[in-house]
Amino acid sequence: MYCPEDGVSPARIHDGFSDIRDHGDDYFDLWRRGQTMKNDERPLLKSGKFSILRSLWYRSHAEARDDAEAGRSITMPAQSAVPPLQQVLRRLALGLLVLAVTTFIVYVDRDGYNDNSDGSVDLLDSAYYATVTLSTTGYGDITPVSAPARLTNILVITPLRVLFLIILVGTTLEVLTERTRQHVRVHRWRSRIRDHVVVVGYGTKGRHAVQSLLGQGVPKERIIVVDPVRKAVDAANSDGLVSVCGDATRADTLRKAETQNAARVIIAPQRDDTAALVTLTTRQLNRRASIAVAVREDENVPLLKQSGANTVITSSSAAGRLLGVATASPHSANTLEELMTYGSGLDLIERPTSEDEVGRSPRESKDLVVAVVRRKEVLAYSEPEAQILKVGDRLITIERSVPSI
Repeated sequence: MYCPEDGVSPARIHDGFSDIRDHGDDYFDLWRRGQTMKNDERPLLKSGKFSILRSLWYRSHAEARDDAEAGRSITMPAQSAVPPLQQVLRRLALGLLVLAVTTFIVYVDRDGYNDNSDGSVDLLDSAYYATVTLSTTGYGDITPVSAPARLTNILVITPLRVLFLIILVGTTLEVLTERTRQHVRVHRWRSRIRDHVVVVGYGTKGRHAVQSLLGQGVPKERIIVVDPVRKAVDAANSDGLVSVCGDATRADTLRKAETQNAARVIIAPQRDDTAALVTLTTRQLNRRASIAVAVREDENVPLLKQSGANTVITSSSAAGRLLGVATASPHSANTLEELMTYGSGLDLIERPTSEDEVGRSPRESKDLVVAVVRRKEVLAYSEPEAQILKVGDRLITIERSVPSI
C-alpha cells in the first residue's frame, strides 16, 4: 500500500535495484564527484528568535509553495486538543460575557438612550438592547440619542458586536484557519530542524529503532519518520513523532523530512532493493550523515556499503545467530537480548573517556569496558594498543540501566 501521490510499483523498485547492482560503481562515482544538493538551500533562521508573523513575513513565494506541498505529506504531532463540549461551553461563556459587558455599558449610560414605548431605559431594556444590537437584529425601538451614547456605540459596542459574531462562528473560522496553522507549523519546523534523526520505514524494525533512540535520550521532536504506508504514518504520528508519507526512494520525499540537514539516518524498509535506492538517494542529499541500513540478505551488504551506508545490519543473519546461541546457551541468548534492548537491565553504551581514565588501563574503569574506539578504529579491550587510554578515545561499555522515574 502506497500513498497515491507517491505510489511506486514493486516492479519499478526491482528494476532500479537490478540497475544499481549492474552499475553500482557508476552511481558511487557520481555522488562522490559532488552530484549532491547543498545542505542549506534555505537561509537558517535563528532558533527561538522568529515569531510566527516574522516567519510568514520573510517567507518567499517559493517557500510558501514548498510548505503548502509539504503540508500535504508532513504530519505534525497533534497538539493538546480541547474536548468539543469544553470548546462549546467556553465559547458560550465568552458570548455571555460580551453580552453582560454590553448590557452594563448601556445601563451605565441609560440616560443617553430613548425607549419608544415609555421613554426610559431600565436594566431589562439595557439587556434587550444589547441582545438585539450584538445579534445585528436592530428593531429600532431603543436608540442612542445623546452624543456620548452614540460615541460609545461607535467605539465600544461595534467592536463588541464584531467579537460576538466571531465567537458565534468560531467553529467555522477554526476549520478555515486550520490549514493555515498547519502550513505555519510546517514552515517553522522545517526552518529550525537540524542534526535530527530520520527513520525510513516504521515497521517492526523502525519502531524498535525509535524506541532505542528514545531510551538513549533522543527527544521525539528530533525524530522524523518516513513511510509510504498511511497507516504506518498515522501510527508514528500517534506516538508523537513528525512523519512524512511518501516514497523514500524519491529525493523530494526525503527533502520534506529535511534529510539534507540530518545527522543520522536509519533505513529499515521491507525490501533490500528499496533499501539500496533509499541509501543512494540519502547519500546524494547528505554526504555527512551517518547512515545505518537493515537488509535481509548477506549478499546485499557490499552493495549497501558501496551505496554510502556506514553500517549495514543483516536482520536474517542476526536472527539466525541469536537462534544458534539460544540453542547452545539460553542464558547467553537472554543476556544478548537484554543488551540489545535498551533500558531492560544491561545497556551497551558508547561514551567519551573521562579525565580520570586517561593514562589508565580499561580494566581500571568503573564500568565494564569491552572495546575502545580510537580514531574511528575499534580495538578490543585486550589488545595491546588499548591497554592505555588516551585523550579522545571513546569507550564501549556495559552498564546497568537506570530505571526511569
